Amino acid sequence: MSNDATTTVDDRYRDASLPVEERIEILLSQMTLAEKAGLFFQTMISMGQDGELSDGDPVFGLPSNAEYVLGRSMNHFNLLGVAPTAGAMARWHNRMQELAASTRLGIPVTISTDPRHAFSDNPGAAILAGPFSQWPEPLGLAATRDAELVERFGDIARQEYTAVGIRVALHPQVDLATEPRWSRALQTFGEDADLSGELGAAYVRGFQGESFGPGSVSTMTKHFPGGGPQKDGEDPHFAYGREQVYPGDNFEHHLTPFEAVFAAGGRQIMPYYGMPIGTEYEEVGFGFNKSVLTGLLRERFGFDGIVCTDWGLVTDSEIMGQPFPARAWGVEHLTPEERMVKILDAGADQFGGEKCTELLIGLVESGTIPEARLDVSARRLLREKFELGLFENPYVDADAADAIVGAAEFRAAGDAAQRASITVLSNDGVLPLAAGIKLYVEGVAPETVAAYGDVVATPAEADAAILRLQAPYDQRATMFENFFHAGSLDFPAETLAHVAEVAAQVPTVVDVFLDRPAILGPIVDSAAAVVANWGVSAEALLDVLSGAAEAKGRLPFDIPRSTAAVEASRPDVPFDTEDPLFRFGHGLAL
Repeated sequence: MSNDATTTVDDRYRDASLPVEERIEILLSQMTLAEKAGLFFQTMISMGQDGELSDGDPVFGLPSNAEYVLGRSMNHFNLLGVAPTAGAMARWHNRMQELAASTRLGIPVTISTDPRHAFSDNPGAAILAGPFSQWPEPLGLAATRDAELVERFGDIARQEYTAVGIRVALHPQVDLATEPRWSRALQTFGEDADLSGELGAAYVRGFQGESFGPGSVSTMTKHFPGGGPQKDGEDPHFAYGREQVYPGDNFEHHLTPFEAVFAAGGRQIMPYYGMPIGTEYEEVGFGFNKSVLTGLLRERFGFDGIVCTDWGLVTDSEIMGQPFPARAWGVEHLTPEERMVKILDAGADQFGGEKCTELLIGLVESGTIPEARLDVSARRLLREKFELGLFENPYVDADAADAIVGAAEFRAAGDAAQRASITVLSNDGVLPLAAGIKLYVEGVAPETVAAYGDVVATPAEADAAILRLQAPYDQRATMFENFFHAGSLDFPAETLAHVAEVAAQVPTVVDVFLDRPAILGPIVDSAAAVVANWGVSAEALLDVLSGAAEAKGRLPFDIPRSTAAVEASRPDVPFDTEDPLFRFGHGLAL
């Protein structure tokens, strides 16, 4: 290794005719400590207006694009925000690659993203689709029970991502939604391990393609070894949700979907924030957990891909004006440097959501971390860039991006998936709705409904009513906490009273955005029909309600009968609530 940045560069690592492993060693042997350290950090980055480079984002405390690449030698970034057009995203990506090409070794940047294709008002779990085709959330994909559809989604998303330069998907999420109150269920494939594994593998195949290479998007499957068994369903972004519990002694069951993803060739893994309580594993967050990352992931499963921690395990930060401590669960007493040492010793390769390159450089310079340990992970991180073809062709065709992203064919496929995901839970005969009837609606634009019936102003005037609801959740102290829908699954009394009042006047259809398995009994008792969705347009919903599209969706989890049943269930055991109102797989045809 040369610490002299002025040394003449041996650029044979750019020769695509050489084996990748040889190219890695040629490049690695020339990298300075700072250049190696830059590989280890993957964090959020902002885009300038209309595809310009960004001077930073004060809201999220992000430095300029140039500071990241030139000042910190970083080259892995999670893109925040939605550009008005795909072409703008592509132009920004190309400018980022030009910036990277100006560095001594010209190591290209790798752009990643959280999910961008689904309907969601929860930026903690997903980013709005913007110009991309729009699909149901993963729970909705699970409701289709269609692995071919999921693989097709992955293939379309792959084409749209690569058109704008996104090469790593920080998904799929194959955690099992075994704790009904858990706030992250929406991005999972539900409660069943076999279905989650089947769909997770299809998702990976779609994104990565038939063989991994220049046309692929690398998938970072999360959250190993399964984040579902959260105590009381709380989210481990926050200290009150840091514990994962296994009263059913069912830790192994949560590994099942990951095994399917490994068999499908999943390239990267993100461990969860949570810390296991009462198991054979160390009681520290999974990103710090050597018994899990090395003993289980690396040794037992033989995984030699990239392991990137969840965001913000090392340093404290600020989100939306609020102090936000590092999610260093079980090791809160350690300094940031000590946390970094423990993460690397555990077997991780990258620090998610961090940009403190100076800490890692200092640990190597002090002899605390041997540089040879950095080389182990650097090889994995460089290998991914080489195999994705970023050294040969880092740029994208910005002029073509707008035609590819959100293409009519892709949007039609997303619309069809939305319709296929809608799940009819109960129906006393009101569905399908007759053509041209008088409809009273809430939560649906009247102009949309006009194609299906005559909109009236009051329930008393209507032949039927349609009410769209959001599954309930508790309001918490901060805006950021409220991005994570947690707490009670019971609808507020005023919501139940309103549904009952409308339903007493007219046959009423209630559609619920079911991001968690809400207590639906009182709604079912009042309404003539109850329907579940996981991100669908009003047109898709009305097509199913009217019989223009077939009702095909099936529940991806049980619907509990009561809060008492939820509280008595074991969070690590699937289908464990007593006498559920509707069981996994339930769904009516019309």
